[in-house]
Amino acid sequence: MTKTSELLSAAKLGDPAAESALFSLLYSDLRRLAHSRLKRSEPCTLLETTALVHEAYLRLHKSGYERVYDRAHFLAYAASAMRSIVVDLVRSRGARRGGGGTARLPDPESLPAAEREILRVDEALRDLSAVNGRLVKIVEMRYFAGMKEAEIAEALSITERTVRRDWEKARMLLATTLK
Repeated sequence: MTKTSELLSAAKLGDPAAESALFSLLYSDLRRLAHSRLKRSEPCTLLETTALVHEAYLRLHKSGYERVYDRAHFLAYAASAMRSIVVDLVRSRGARRGGGGTARLPDPESLPAAEREILRVDEALRDLSAVNGRLVKIVEMRYFAGMKEAEIAEALSITERTVRRDWEKARMLLATTLK
């Protein structure tokens, strides 16, 4: 059992020291993922790298590490969380307040082009998830988190060849949807 797996097991049992050690151990990986994600958001610069890392960590903490078994799963979950955080931020920034303090859906035309693109990609991924959830995970890990094919293959327990094939399939489907 690896150090990461041991710490994850202890964190699942509620050990705060293990959780802290886990975060320290994987912090540089999380920063790399966040930096890659935010680089794709420019020029709108939604968040700073550190803020995105900490927000993803908080979401992981709230989940109780239930869907995380090792380093690869941890990074895959972090990629998904970062996508969700960025999309939520874009939506909240674009939401218009109505009477009584209720938020309305964002008006896409009121958002900068980079933020509109984030919402379009997110919507296309939701549509794609109805067809093939693994393709969505690959897109999240590669596009949103900048993970390498080997990391994705490890996280999903598939071959790198399958990752490449699924990536191409996802790109074609998304290109058709985003036209």
